[in-house]
Amino acid sequence: MFTTNTNQFSKKLLVKNPIYPCLWFDGKAKDAATFYCEIFPNSKILSENPIVVNFELNGNKFMALNGGPTYQLTPANSYVIECENQEEIDHYWYKLGNEGVFNQCGWLEDKFGVSWQIVPTILGKLMSNPEKSQRVIAAFMKMKKFDIEALENA
Repeated sequence: MFTTNTNQFSKKLLVKNPIYPCLWFDGKAKDAATFYCEIFPNSKILSENPIVVNFELNGNKFMALNGGPTYQLTPANSYVIECENQEEIDHYWYKLGNEGVFNQCGWLEDKFGVSWQIVPTILGKLMSNPEKSQRVIAAFMKMKKFDIEALENA
């Protein structure tokens, strides 16, 4: 069995740079990066070459890779956007979902195949309320795009 002193081990292998996702595309890395940078505030393309585009979305680093048709994106990996109000939910829902697929419970797949969860920040609080949680769950199970007012009134 492998055992180690966690403190000693972590000092030697300290990750000095942030961990960031690499999204695999079939020749559409620059198109995808540009699309996302137009939707999110504080976003920009950092660097690019024919294979890799590095970009930031709201200050978070991403890599887009022109990896070819071998692998496809799936909903098994999704990105969660917590929204403070209905205006934010509507913005991300319609912008990211344009030419994509809208799914249940705030999930969507954009036109490049990336899955997103557009959720209100208040959802966790509503679901933690023992008096409301079952009604809130029943309400959002019928929704595609989250409706904050309907959840609060459940």
